[in-house]
Amino acid sequence: MAKTGFPLPTAVKVREVGPRDGFQNEPEVVATADKVHLIEMLAMAGLKRIEVTSFVRPDVVPQLADAEAVLEHVRLPADVAVSVLVPNERGLERALSHRDRFQEINGFLSASETHNQKNVGRSVEESLAGLERTFARACAEGLRCEGVISTSFGCPYEGHVSPERVLAIAQRFAAAGAQEVGFGDTTGMANPLQVGEFFPLAFSALEGLELTAHFHNTRGQGLANVLAALEAGVTSFESSFGELGGCPVPAGATGNIATEDLVSMLHEMGIETGIDLEALLDASRAAQRALGRRLSSHLLTAGPIEWK
Repeated sequence: MAKTGFPLPTAVKVREVGPRDGFQNEPEVVATADKVHLIEMLAMAGLKRIEVTSFVRPDVVPQLADAEAVLEHVRLPADVAVSVLVPNERGLERALSHRDRFQEINGFLSASETHNQKNVGRSVEESLAGLERTFARACAEGLRCEGVISTSFGCPYEGHVSPERVLAIAQRFAAAGAQEVGFGDTTGMANPLQVGEFFPLAFSALEGLELTAHFHNTRGQGLANVLAALEAGVTSFESSFGELGGCPVPAGATGNIATEDLVSMLHEMGIETGIDLEALLDASRAAQRALGRRLSSHLLTAGPIEWK
């Protein structure tokens, strides 16, 4: 693994993406009241960055058709940074009708042409051009922008995705006004060696940007990849409570790393998150009840370590 000389950080930031990335992949629609209650539980657990919903087409993602209602009803502390996912300019226009309810937008595309076509029906260049316009408008509205690059570490259709391609997209995001770039392991294809080699390149190419790692646990390597990212200097991560989520294409792309598993590991390593692990587990248990099924995070099964 490439070594950068970074000591492990004393603290990291965690953005909770379950209310968007998780709920959009559920086979049934989660009731708005349940979503609001769970988001508020996550904030009470100490999460200071929460992606609460997405302004995608309701006919395409009916699970998030209540985006406006969620934003209007959720009540969060003033120190919680609320973000919404917007796929394009039309999504941003919908979101702006509730401008006082959030501070950040996340825009996404895939580094892989095939995955981008299957996911949003556009070429990478078409998506990128649209997001450049979207970020420019969002910045003019005083919003903070994160550009999310899916399949940053591999594509199930095309295989290897070169770091140069990923970083070229990230540089265009930065030029369009993004203050943060998230690198998504969308179908769980990353390995720790690859992660440890990628992020030093990213820090060198993207000075001044916040770089965020978004790992999935599809093949059980999610937390190993977190450690590799930490060793490369990453201090910003995205995760989903209960290990909710995944990718609608292709089949078998299971959930994000579980926020409670991530937080537990970090705390055991002496890395602060500001998150109350027991309160977070309460939120995941409440999600199980709302969904009527068991979730797959390890801590929901085993519980946190209790040293004797």
